[in-house]
Formats: sequence, C-alpha cells, structure tokens
Amino acid sequence: MAVRQHRFEILARALVPGLYRYAWWLCRDRTLAEDLVQETLLRAWRSLDSLREEAAARQWLITILRHEFARELSRRRETVDIHDVPLADPQARVGGGDTDVEDVRRAMHKLEPEYREPLMLQVLMGCTTREIAELLELSQGAVLTRLFRARNQLRELLGGNAGQWVEGIA
Repeated sequence: MAVRQHRFEILARALVPGLYRYAWWLCRDRTLAEDLVQETLLRAWRSLDSLREEAAARQWLITILRHEFARELSRRRETVDIHDVPLADPQARVGGGDTDVEDVRRAMHKLEPEYREPLMLQVLMGCTTREIAELLELSQGAVLTRLFRARNQLRELLGGNAGQWVEGIA
C-alpha cells in the first residue's frame, strides 16, 4: 500500500498544476476546476493499477478529467456536447494584470472548440500532437491542421498584438 501511495503522490505532484489549468480553461470556474481535479485524482487513485506505463500518466489523467467534466455537465443538463458549452466568463482574470496575456486568453476563448481544445492541450498541458490525437480521437494530421488554423485565427484576432504570443504557442 505504501508503494502504491508513493507512486500516486509522485504522479499527482507533478501533474496536478497542469490538470488544474486545463480544468479551469474548460469550465472557467475556480471552484468547479478544483472539484474536477479532486474527482479526477480520486478516480485515478481507485484505478491506479490500470496505469501500466508512468509515461502515459498525463494522458490518462487528462482523459479522466475530460470525462469528469462531461459527467458534471450531464448532471447540470440532460445532454450536452462539451464542445458546444459556452465558457462562463471570458473576461475573467486568472492571475496578474498583464494585458497582453489577457488579450491572448480572450482571443483563445473566441476560437471554436475544435481549434481551442487541441491548442490548450498543447500549450497548457504540454501534450505532443500524437497525445492530442489519441485524446481527441483524431489523426495526427488533423491535429496539426487544427493547431495551424488556431494559431492563424489567433493572429487575426490579436492583429498587431499577436507578435511574440502567437509565435510562443507555435
């Protein structure tokens, strides 16, 4: 039991900050994001033995988190596609007052979900295109196309302010 707990603590400690950021981007509610991460960790703990490779832990936890978010939405509404859910408050601030960062956040939330989600997985969670393809059940080519289009749309939305920010997500 102690070995199992130690293994889980190492995984959780490394991945929880990214999971929280991703949960917050999904729901735009701090309390709900914390609840989603906690429920994700609880489910992960219960099924830790099903995780065969430590390298797959991030993808595994993201999948659990996405399912938890979908479950939460289904509790609130009868049926809902998580890609059709409007974000709560696109003007909400996460942290400091850097207006450039806020402009990028607002622009990212204007993207269609099919472009926003792969970009968030790449930027916030550091997922590779292969991992994103597996998570979203797409081909790698489709993921690359969506990432390319998302960056181009960000450039258009940000106009002259795009510079380093969009290049930084490339």
